[in-house]
Amino acid sequence: AGGSYYMISRSLGPEFGGAVGLCFYLGTTFAGAMYILGTIEILLTYISPSAAIFKAEEVDGETEAMLNNMRVYGTCIIILMAIVVFVGVKYVNKLALVFLACVILSIIAIYAGVIKTAFDPPDFPICLLGNRTLSKRSFDVCAKFIESNNETKTTALWQLFCDSSLLNATCDDYFSLNNVTEIQGIPGIMSGVLIDNLWSTYSEKGSIVEKKNQPSVPGPEETKLGGFPYVFTDIMTYFTMLVGIYFPSVTGIMAGSNRSGDLKDAQKSIPTGTILAIATTSFIYLSCIVMFGACIEGVILRDKFGEAVNGNLVVGTLAWPSPWVIVIGSFFSTCGAGLQSLTGAPRLLQAIARDGIVPFIQVFGHGKANGEPTWALLLTAGICEIGILIASLDSVAPILSMFFLMCYMFVNLACAVQTLLRTPNWRPRFKYYHWTLSFLGMSLCLALMFICSWYYALIAMLIAGCIYKYIEYRGAEKEWGDGIRGLSLNAARYALLRVEDVPPHTKNWRPQLLVLLNLDSQQLVKHPRLLSFTSQLKAGKGLTIVGSVLQGIYLDKCTETQKAEENVKSLMGVEKTKGFCQIVVSPNFRDGISYLIQSAGLGGMKHNTVLMAWPESWKQTENCFSWKNFVDTVRETTAAQQALLVAKNIDLFPTNQERFTEGNIDVWWIVHDGGMLMLLPFLLRQHKVWRKCKMRIFTVAQMDDNSIQMKKDLQMFLYHLRLNAEVEVVEMFENDISAFTYEKTLMMEQRSQMLKIFLSLVNFLSQIQSITNESRGSIRRKSYSSLQSAGQDGQSLLPNEYGEEEAQLIHDRNTASHSAPVVKANVAAAVPEKVQMTWTKEKFVAEKHKNKESNVSGFKDIFNMKPEWENLNQSNVRRMHTAVKLNGVVLNKSQHAQLVLLNMPGPPKNRKGDENYMEFLEVLTEGLDRVLLVRGSGREVITIYS
Repeated sequence: AGGSYYMISRSLGPEFGGAVGLCFYLGTTFAGAMYILGTIEILLTYISPSAAIFKAEEVDGETEAMLNNMRVYGTCIIILMAIVVFVGVKYVNKLALVFLACVILSIIAIYAGVIKTAFDPPDFPICLLGNRTLSKRSFDVCAKFIESNNETKTTALWQLFCDSSLLNATCDDYFSLNNVTEIQGIPGIMSGVLIDNLWSTYSEKGSIVEKKNQPSVPGPEETKLGGFPYVFTDIMTYFTMLVGIYFPSVTGIMAGSNRSGDLKDAQKSIPTGTILAIATTSFIYLSCIVMFGACIEGVILRDKFGEAVNGNLVVGTLAWPSPWVIVIGSFFSTCGAGLQSLTGAPRLLQAIARDGIVPFIQVFGHGKANGEPTWALLLTAGICEIGILIASLDSVAPILSMFFLMCYMFVNLACAVQTLLRTPNWRPRFKYYHWTLSFLGMSLCLALMFICSWYYALIAMLIAGCIYKYIEYRGAEKEWGDGIRGLSLNAARYALLRVEDVPPHTKNWRPQLLVLLNLDSQQLVKHPRLLSFTSQLKAGKGLTIVGSVLQGIYLDKCTETQKAEENVKSLMGVEKTKGFCQIVVSPNFRDGISYLIQSAGLGGMKHNTVLMAWPESWKQTENCFSWKNFVDTVRETTAAQQALLVAKNIDLFPTNQERFTEGNIDVWWIVHDGGMLMLLPFLLRQHKVWRKCKMRIFTVAQMDDNSIQMKKDLQMFLYHLRLNAEVEVVEMFENDISAFTYEKTLMMEQRSQMLKIFLSLVNFLSQIQSITNESRGSIRRKSYSSLQSAGQDGQSLLPNEYGEEEAQLIHDRNTASHSAPVVKANVAAAVPEKVQMTWTKEKFVAEKHKNKESNVSGFKDIFNMKPEWENLNQSNVRRMHTAVKLNGVVLNKSQHAQLVLLNMPGPPKNRKGDENYMEFLEVLTEGLDRVLLVRGSGREVITIYS
């Protein structure tokens, strides 16, 4: 059931189907109102004019009186028709046969009348003054004066144009200059009038209907105005307007498909019936148009209300044997069309309601026990009544045209889409078909919408668009295998193949998250705030993969996996986290996490950042996500060259509904991580939760550094990055931060070089016009791994060389000759990357004079050192001293901050030091409410270029 709605919804999806289906329903309903108005017009104008309740006292009030009569009688007829439809569709079908017989008889009568005009045209006179058509409502004799008893008397027509009935009266100039002539309104098919009527004759509103090729003497223009009995056009006519009014005449061709649920064999009856409907109506309409043009004078055809012929029905006069055949045929034709609309429209609404895609109309899916749509019929009758109260056919017709054209357009689009997608289920029986035909039909429908009335077309599209968005947001999810989903899959495949599987440019870099969730025994998410934080950080942009691991064998965990996926997706919907869910079953937790980090994503759409919660109860051995798994996950992300975000005290993080009205996001930038620490607060502040928080950047300097200059340099760097943040330099002794920075700190010469690059950047920005290709050229750099402890087997203290990569560096022309190679993070295997210390300023003027040998010896000195948490034979005092000192400084500055971002040092190579590493991080972040530990991926993620 549902006809065209079913075709569109199953081919283009519930949103398109519902939007177009409801518009088509409105169109069909308003068409019913139009047919009923036509019924009343025939009744009151031609069958029984005396039945009119409202009488016009003046000629000007005739139109208003007719509209009021239409409103009263239309309401009565719609109640009567609704009762007939309510009783049962079988009675409508029986009445339809009677109505069809009357229509066929009237059409035959028209053809018979046309043939009769060839040898015996009817007497149907019209009166012309010059070439202007006169309305016969005010006079009866078509002459200026008549001879009676050898006496010349003036006629009623004379008195309409002259100031008295005397022969010497003052008359209108045009009346005086031109003769009054009487011609036949229906001269017949052999008269050759077809040649005169062949070309268009459009006119402005209020212009006089004139006969071409009729001799006349033009008078002053003002004579066209005034109360003379001319036939005036009541509206401006042009092709597109006439198409809009005429188009509803051909909208009934899908009446059969609207009742598809009642057909015995719909897939046989609908195409046969529809094609025959198009063929017969096209032949009858076109032949009637040609025959009317060949038999009837053009002034009569353009006389909308028949004023030149006393309101007589022209086609009735043309028909044989009697005008009553046409009157009765037209009456029953409009009655039948109205009944068909009242039968088809409720069934269409019922089909939409039963699909459940529009929640507020589901009540109209109910009906009688036999399936008759009672509630839908009541609504249809109510909407019909609105059309009847409008009462003006010309106001209703263009609205109908838009809704029908939109429906036909989408039927064509559905055919074209299914053919182009070559879906396996698209197996049409009709073989003589090509998708270009549907595309042509769709284009014609769209063009006709705007040709008829561009503003009505926009209104119809706006209504359909609103319904579409409503169904998209509020409607039920339906999977009908529609073509739009097929298009989406094709587009996604095309886009994925286009996205190169290489890291994006720094300008386009954004965190593509893999969120690692921990589930409880009921497969519920333990920390929902992690998804809240994800949506705040991502704001719906980029890729988000929410992953979790279930321990066990997949064959045993199928049901639990589905339940876990449903729970995670449900929570993602609540937290408005747009992304994908991936549940992995693995014999142990650590391997499952490894599988996710390695395999999540597809092609170029892979994650580059892992977000996880800090294991609060890491000291408890029974905790599946123990500290060992945590440290191994850190190693996995480092090996995969992915950034890592660890949210500590995640349950204290804000929900999406909270709003911080004040406060700070504090960034503790201790080591250079590619700009990750600066980018994350910027992204967070795009969300409503964090929008009013201010960003503060704290950087650590040694006592012998120039803190004032460092602060200026950092402020300048942030200015060029277009980031608004307060800058503060915290001075600490080197011994206080050595354990933290040991793994990530380069020797003094390289730390100086880091500052040189930033200063060179500022210099470069001031001279940006003079930049050369060499200044941005790619150079080769070797990447060194992190520090390796001296193994007992006497292995080399220097690491192996890893793959080389191109990197774009900006050089200062004045210091290029002194620039040493800059170490860029390049991670391989499970070795953490090196990251430069931030904003440590050495006296590099003196370093210019250091020789190469001292640099080499400096390298050896730093590589011979061992991390404190690996050196298990020594005391942990120094490590804890670093954590306590840093924690004290951070607490002093950021205890009341809304969020604190900290560099996360890499884990030790020796697994024996893992627990000490966890203790170090615990002490470092102690006393802080919300902490985000950040470990960069080793690549630059923020740039000055836009």
